Amino acid sequence: MNMLTSNLLLLLAAAIWGLAFVAQRVGMEYVGPFTFNGVRFALGSFSLIPLILYYQNRSPKDIQVADHSRQVVVAGIIAGVVLFIAATLQQIGLIYTTAGKAAFITCLYIVIVPILGILLKQYVTMSTWIGSIIAVVGLYFLCVKDGLYISYGEILELVGAFFWAIHILVIDHFSCRVPVLKLAFFQFSTCSILSLVAALFFETIRFESIYQAAVPILYGGVFSVGVAYTLQVVAQKNAQPSHAAIILSMETVFAAIGGWLILNERLGLQETLGCVIMFTGMLLSQLPNFTRSKERVNDV
Repeated sequence: MNMLTSNLLLLLAAAIWGLAFVAQRVGMEYVGPFTFNGVRFALGSFSLIPLILYYQNRSPKDIQVADHSRQVVVAGIIAGVVLFIAATLQQIGLIYTTAGKAAFITCLYIVIVPILGILLKQYVTMSTWIGSIIAVVGLYFLCVKDGLYISYGEILELVGAFFWAIHILVIDHFSCRVPVLKLAFFQFSTCSILSLVAALFFETIRFESIYQAAVPILYGGVFSVGVAYTLQVVAQKNAQPSHAAIILSMETVFAAIGGWLILNERLGLQETLGCVIMFTGMLLSQLPNFTRSKERVNDV
């Protein structure tokens, strides 16, 4: 799998997550955040079982590496714990702040990832830094319409942004060391179990409510979790973490588009400008890859 294919898969994952924002808004009308996350991540893990069984006796380079059962379980648990913390902070934060501010603060992980990458001695190009800054400016125009002040919900989203950044780096670390489908399965299962345990303590789980939220939960489980998170794990094997962060942050743009198409939420001039600026930042961050591609073509 080449760099371009990996980036396209990450963009597809961002589109699925963005459209899942609509399902998430609808689902939260019937169930609590822990219940919603617990059920959808359970569905996501179950959706991977057929794929894992299919590839059990196959070893395509882009799907599996050497299978060490204990290592993949440990990796999955670590990734699942980080995912649980990030997803929980995001869901609860949405209760206390607006969706626009939550999206803007959460997607600050596109800047946090390269900063954390420096601590891990990862090289970050100047174009990536500039692209990250431009993307944040675009996110501001897209999401923030009034004054930016820190409330309880926004603090939760800000802390969550750090854990989303950590999750990207954790996936980058493990995706080349363990089978990616099994890594995805165990991280989803871990996140689901932790969410359901929390729901038992902090929420009232009613099967009637889960049934009423069946459609958004199914989309959030099968597509948003099973498909999109697996695309992330597979694609990040051949993508730079900082580049992946910027591409995945495009979910905010797709969320705005989904709201316009499905919820009749119109994009104003400011939001449209934000989308354009975000695309510019993403493309600028990929400039070194485009240059390398041209060099390879010239060499041939």
